[in-house]
Amino acid sequence: MEVILQQDVKNLGKRGETVKVAEGYGRNFLIPRGLAIEATKSNLRALEHQRALDEEREIREQGDAERTKAVLDGMELVVKAKSGEGGRLFGSVTNTDLVAIIKKKTGIELDKRRLELQEPIRSVGNHQLVIRLLAGVTANLTVKVEAE
Repeated sequence: MEVILQQDVKNLGKRGETVKVAEGYGRNFLIPRGLAIEATKSNLRALEHQRALDEEREIREQGDAERTKAVLDGMELVVKAKSGEGGRLFGSVTNTDLVAIIKKKTGIELDKRRLELQEPIRSVGNHQLVIRLLAGVTANLTVKVEAE
């Protein structure tokens, strides 16, 4: 029996693959648990259609990420914060603060989890910021923290 996997199944295959399995394994285990569907002509056509849609979406997302990178790469963000002696900030500059500044300056809305900041910025000066837009697409910014 041939089935199309709906989810990754250990020792069998990945989601979207068509695999040959024993009749009982397919009918009594995979299909009732929603792990697979029978590989009929209509299901195979639907799978091909879904793959085409997924490929279009990936191409569109890649293009969006490249355009966002072109805008953000090399940009310098200036943040004003209250600081004490020795350039230490009262509080810190966090991912949420940086996302708000980027949105205000460029209009680009980012998820704060995309910013790779090991720990919040707690001192005056220049700091490097990496934004992971997509797998393999990153933008590098400089965050310049100035005392108020």
